[in-house]
Amino acid sequence: MKLFVNQEIKNFFMILALVLAAFLILAELLLGQLYQQFSWELFLLFGLAAGSVWGICFWYFRRQNKIMEEAVSQINAYLDGEVSARIDCDHEGELYRLFHSVNSLAAILNAHAANELREKEFLKNTISDISHQLKTPLAALNIYNGLLQEEADALPAVKEFAVLSEQELDRIEALVQNLLKITKLDAGSIIIEKTEENIAELMRDIELHFAYRAKQEQKELILAGSDTLTILCDREWLSEALGNLVKNALDHTEKGDQVYIEWKACSTVVQILIKDNGCGIHPEDLHYIFKRFYRSRFSKDKQGIGLGLSLAKAIIEAHNGTITVDSELGKGTIFILDFLIPTKL
Repeated sequence: MKLFVNQEIKNFFMILALVLAAFLILAELLLGQLYQQFSWELFLLFGLAAGSVWGICFWYFRRQNKIMEEAVSQINAYLDGEVSARIDCDHEGELYRLFHSVNSLAAILNAHAANELREKEFLKNTISDISHQLKTPLAALNIYNGLLQEEADALPAVKEFAVLSEQELDRIEALVQNLLKITKLDAGSIIIEKTEENIAELMRDIELHFAYRAKQEQKELILAGSDTLTILCDREWLSEALGNLVKNALDHTEKGDQVYIEWKACSTVVQILIKDNGCGIHPEDLHYIFKRFYRSRFSKDKQGIGLGLSLAKAIIEAHNGTITVDSELGKGTIFILDFLIPTKL
């Protein structure tokens, strides 16, 4: 029986049975010495009393066990997402005081969750509004900047500053877009729609996206992996995450360096590796590189805004994946992405 799964209760009933049996035997021995005879009536009476005590204890513990099982069932229902699940606590006693405290804790957690949801929704809407408000002046500034560059052919200094201005405008636009994406992910307002995608095709698209930059900077993108391996993902969002990781690798490599993108199937996961032979990450920074707006004091990259890796991590975790990093100064960095194989989900 489930009641006797608990070793302490099992031990209690065994000890109770031994004590009652010992008491019955001692009583009979005492009566035998006093009256020099064995009394079946007294033996049956003591046996009935002992059985009654044992039965009452069994009934009580069984009732308590049933109450606890119902409480555990309600707690599991709450953990599974049924936020209205509550334990019956309309009776008196220490156990029901405990149940009342558990119900109060559930109500407090619900209130905190609701407040957090409202805060995230407010943040998402605020940043969305700001980004939409910024799009118009940014577009206008880009147009003015383009016209300025066209008219400044005879003025090298003006043209140089116009080019620098264009770079800063691009950084502002990237910052706004990344902030909008990451807050939408935080607020849970983006639904990750997973479909089975061919990884090789996905990687070739990413290679094509960065091919011009790699050629201009005289760096090499190398792909390695099966042409038939697939992954369950939202293609657009996973491409965003992988693109940020490849961009980060290109940002931290020099002329003549290489960026490797490799994918393979392991026993339970599909693994994607993005590695480079660049400058590496300082050990002091390894625990913070996924933190938003984190800027290393050792980094030579002065253009980054510190959101790319954070956004990549958020997207990968939204796919129930994990991302880890290993790096050695002067030798390079490797980002390791693990995604559960669909049959293993």
